[in-house]
Amino acid sequence: MLQGTASDVGKSIVTTALCRIFLQDGYRPAPYKSQNMALNSYVTPDGKEIGRAQGVQAEACGIAATTDMNPILIKPVKDMTSQIVIHGVPEMQMSAMDYRNRFLPKAKDIVLEALERLRRQHDIVVMEGAGSPAEINLKDRDIVNMNLAGWADAPVILVADIDRGGVFASIVGTLELLEPHEAARVKGFIINKFRGDVALLKPGLDWLEERTGIPVLGVLPYIPDMRIEAEDSVVLEKPAARSGPRKELDIAVIRYPRISNFTDVDALAGEPDVQVRFVSMAEDLGEPDVILLPGSKDTIGDLEFLREQGLARCILDLAPGRNVQIVGICGGYQMLGKRLSDPDAVEGSAREAEGLGLLPLTTIFRKEKRTVRVRGKLAQGHPLALGTSAPAADMPLEAYEIHMGISESNGSIEDGAYAPLFIMGSGPDGTYPEEGHSEGLGTTDGSVWGSYLHGLFDNDELRRAWLNGIREKKGLAPIGETFNARSRKLQEFNRVADIVRSHLDMDKIYAIAGLRQRANRE
Repeated sequence: MLQGTASDVGKSIVTTALCRIFLQDGYRPAPYKSQNMALNSYVTPDGKEIGRAQGVQAEACGIAATTDMNPILIKPVKDMTSQIVIHGVPEMQMSAMDYRNRFLPKAKDIVLEALERLRRQHDIVVMEGAGSPAEINLKDRDIVNMNLAGWADAPVILVADIDRGGVFASIVGTLELLEPHEAARVKGFIINKFRGDVALLKPGLDWLEERTGIPVLGVLPYIPDMRIEAEDSVVLEKPAARSGPRKELDIAVIRYPRISNFTDVDALAGEPDVQVRFVSMAEDLGEPDVILLPGSKDTIGDLEFLREQGLARCILDLAPGRNVQIVGICGGYQMLGKRLSDPDAVEGSAREAEGLGLLPLTTIFRKEKRTVRVRGKLAQGHPLALGTSAPAADMPLEAYEIHMGISESNGSIEDGAYAPLFIMGSGPDGTYPEEGHSEGLGTTDGSVWGSYLHGLFDNDELRRAWLNGIREKKGLAPIGETFNARSRKLQEFNRVADIVRSHLDMDKIYAIAGLRQRANRE
């Protein structure tokens, strides 16, 4: 089990890397996180919802993700209330206090049954903790850190982030706050995100090992430009996520308080001609080529945020000029409509709201959540067809949906000003009830469009053709396909795994795990 001295120390990435290393070495690994709090979620092949980190870790293991890998997912709706997702299905909304007092006492069976199923099916389960195991106020009902390690009889490796400073104090302080039987489970330390000459760190490492009697298993370097999908929006606080070198195409992504599935834009950020900026203040918006409104866990609340920050006014002022393309995905798509209604308060406390009015849509939130992987193709006359370089009709695509709202057009498609984007297929998995269902909507001039489909930009041909359509409108020559998103993800797993392997004592890690390191790597 990997635990951390704090949140965002790199547990998820180290877990992903170790999963990949075990796979490379011929084992059958699986990831596991009993309880995850995240708005960036992942849809499993059977249409269930788990934390995105565990879905990505499953991909690193070369296996399909299941809800056993993350049996409890907490999705914050507002500061003190969250949606509780159990084995991929939303079950309830609870306050933090109710969750602690009413739910946690019965959660042990849920998480241990899932873990036992994974253990029966795999050679090694790499468990990931959450936050810090030394949160004194949470320890008595912990189901994700040291209590879980004890139930599972799992050895623990403690990960610490040297980039934030105070690494030795954080490690020693964490150990001091653990009970003796908990501290005895810690079999090694990993120091993460180091910049510089490790020789300068050696005296501190020697002191730490002498002080604690626990070995340092390695010092991992800070890895710039890492392209493994992030679990938490905390990464958007970092300067690299907010700005970058000036490029030919400028895409401004609106960052509202309850932004979700922001990894939709990762593939766009990987394009050589695209600058992706996350914007939360009107003065930072400027006049980009594209304004993208991403998903939201509190659509009406985040729409109000747009108005409070003056972003809604800026978007509406830019829309008539048609030099800026306005795109909405999932919650952002709902915001582009005329009206949003939440009669059962499934997302937040507000029941009604006026949308931005850029698309003739009315959205009603329902208690049932739609989570499904889908396939389809571009529709004839779709709004993305801007010039000869833009996406051609019938271009295939794969994506996923995860939403609680249903959006319907207000009959304006017939006047020729708007058109659907995609034609979806049906199938035995129930993706759509019938072949030929239309999805998404946009103005026929392509200036405003939206869709419920997450992962759209992971479709290489669609992504590059859409960007080339924007380039053509700006008088720029098109660019050929630059990378394959799936291949690049697998290459990144291998790249990061190689870096981690080269900086860790894998012999000791295999010994801690009770496995033999195999000489012949696959």
